[in-house]
Amino acid sequence: EVQLVEAGGDMVQPGGSLRLSCAASGFAFSSYDMSWVRQAPGQGPERVSGINRSGTSTYYADSVKGRFAISRDNAKNTLYLQMNSLKPEDTARYYCTRTAYYSDSRYWGQGTQVTVSS
Repeated sequence: EVQLVEAGGDMVQPGGSLRLSCAASGFAFSSYDMSWVRQAPGQGPERVSGINRSGTSTYYADSVKGRFAISRDNAKNTLYLQMNSLKPEDTARYYCTRTAYYSDSRYWGQGTQVTVSS
């Protein structure tokens, strides 16, 4: 069974930092491109970042470019998202997923909540 377990979300002040992690199991993690998707209440999902299988190529949405950094540890089957200079508009639930399925919530984990507020 495929499992994606996100962690690391919290409430932080604007300008703060968080590091999200996603523990993957039930599939060959190192064989898949992976992504982080976020969804705020009442809004559609936004793919904020992606990384290829080997970790040598990354993607960032314009909204997070220069502030977020995605990485992966294939030996630990874990995906990360370092988030710096957080803004209130980054408030959302963050999910990890295999990139091929990023638009289908059936393939997301349970998510971790990030709230940026003063």
